[in-house]
Amino acid sequence: MPIVVSAKIMEEGKAARAAGKTISADPYRAGSQQSADWLAGYLHDEPEQNVDRPEGAEG
Repeated sequence: MPIVVSAKIMEEGKAARAAGKTISADPYRAGSQQSADWLAGYLHDEPEQNVDRPEGAEG
């Protein structure tokens, strides 16, 4: 789970997703904390993609 500084901005991201907007609707500067918070909201219901799992014969 990402670290969220602004719950308000995260809610903006959730609302954008619910309204059917694309990820490019992020109004914040790329790389900023605000953009990270907005994206955390937008992607809140998607499974984590960078999760270590055993592969094949591992584990």
